[in-house]
Amino acid sequence: MVAFEVPEIDYSRYTNRQLAAVPLAVLAVALVVVGGWYVATGAPVQPGVDFTGGAELRVAVDAPDGQAREQIRSAFSPTPETIRSVPSDNTYILTFQTDGGNVDLGALEQQARDAGFQVESSYEVSASFGAQTQRLAFGGVVFAFLGMSLVVFGMFRTFVPSVAVVISAFSDIVIPVALMNVFGIELSLGTVAALLMIIGYSVDSDILLNNHILRRSGGFYESVYRAMRTGVTMTLTSLSAMIVMTIVATLFGIQLLASIGTVLVFGLAADLMNTYMLNLSLLRWYKYEGVKR
Repeated sequence: MVAFEVPEIDYSRYTNRQLAAVPLAVLAVALVVVGGWYVATGAPVQPGVDFTGGAELRVAVDAPDGQAREQIRSAFSPTPETIRSVPSDNTYILTFQTDGGNVDLGALEQQARDAGFQVESSYEVSASFGAQTQRLAFGGVVFAFLGMSLVVFGMFRTFVPSVAVVISAFSDIVIPVALMNVFGIELSLGTVAALLMIIGYSVDSDILLNNHILRRSGGFYESVYRAMRTGVTMTLTSLSAMIVMTIVATLFGIQLLASIGTVLVFGLAADLMNTYMLNLSLLRWYKYEGVKR
């Protein structure tokens, strides 16, 4: 069995400003990306069919990739919004969106058959249902974040440690959203679920660190290392599992799992940075400078 050892970092070599600078800079860039996307499109991240309404078809095309894409574009009216290939079985996943989100799924299926494509699966979401789902999903994320913040403040009842957890969790959400825009990942029910899971992962690792530093015996750096042995191992294990899931789901064309895995990889990587740089710097400032003795 392979043993995994978490390296003991000499945090005393770095000031609080140095530790906080990198995660705060990354957060600032992420906020610029999300804000710019909102100004340009009216939404912080591109919504998918689940939230805008439209249709999705999975078709098999017996042709090389470049030729198949040209055949698909010429076969449908309206033209597919996105065309994603599935390398494992030479199929393509097509999404259709119109101004009102209303498309004729039966007509699209008939166009696919007329072009010689085999329709493997299809589904449609109405514009009104998509808009309602979008409101519920947004409300769920906001409610989860606010609920988490209240629980954290109730646990520690001290401003700086509580704010450290909330800021880290906020950054863990914003950074994946910005990366979704950069890599063209649409917001769907699956990615919303991933964002909710990131809130849980973030709070778990941050509370673990806070508890070891504020409520356990031992020096500051000794407590940090104890927390890292558990927290870093836990996060890296989850990160590895999500990377494997993303690769396998992409190869087999399981778009939902691929999107969930990708967003979780972004969030878990951000959580490592925010917990053991940003949160830790705030806790060290609180421990040595913010607490009156």
